[in-house]
Amino acid sequence: MQMMTKKEITKKLWTKLEEVLDPELYISIVDLGLVYKVEYKNGAVRVQMTLTTIGCPLFTIIEKSVKDKLMEMGEVENVYIDLVFDPPWSMERMTERGKALMGI
Repeated sequence: MQMMTKKEITKKLWTKLEEVLDPELYISIVDLGLVYKVEYKNGAVRVQMTLTTIGCPLFTIIEKSVKDKLMEMGEVENVYIDLVFDPPWSMERMTERGKALMGI
């Protein structure tokens, strides 16, 4: 079995994150623009992300979904989520697909 490069693993991580849906909007957290950065190093993944609002009561659900999806990858041993609010989320961070799904 051929080892994946860090770039290939990172791409696969982003693809897995596209499977994580916001529990209210049913749109990918990637398409919503909630994921700012994904880093992979020696089996550990660090996801820097935000929420549409500070104090969102659904974060624990999103956090569990992110960890569960990324842990499906054999290369991932640990997942760490850095929740940030700077820069704050805005609709401009959404992908074109996300905007289309929201009717924007």
